[in-house]
Amino acid sequence: MHATAPPEPATASALVRIEPLGLVFASEPGVTLLRAAEAAGIELPSSCRNGTCRTCLCRMRTGRARHVIDWPGVSAEERAEGWILPCVAEPLGGVTLEVPGARSIF
Repeated sequence: MHATAPPEPATASALVRIEPLGLVFASEPGVTLLRAAEAAGIELPSSCRNGTCRTCLCRMRTGRARHVIDWPGVSAEERAEGWILPCVAEPLGGVTLEVPGARSIF
């Protein structure tokens, strides 16, 4: 059995699309999806900001992201279905998130 290396962090900004609103913003390397959304004037559901409460749980429709903590509150089955926690996830390129509770604050 071979160990799998964790994915490399992103090295360039990534475009993030929030559906169903169709909002698009850039996320810089090392910035979580939640913080990048906030910087772009987009409010995503959130509470704890450390991956345990699951308030921000949403489905990633396209792209890849990595959780920046070892065990966020997402099961292996949920991960396989595309569920992520934007408060502790960084995109590894362009991603599309399905976040029905998102809203623009501008």
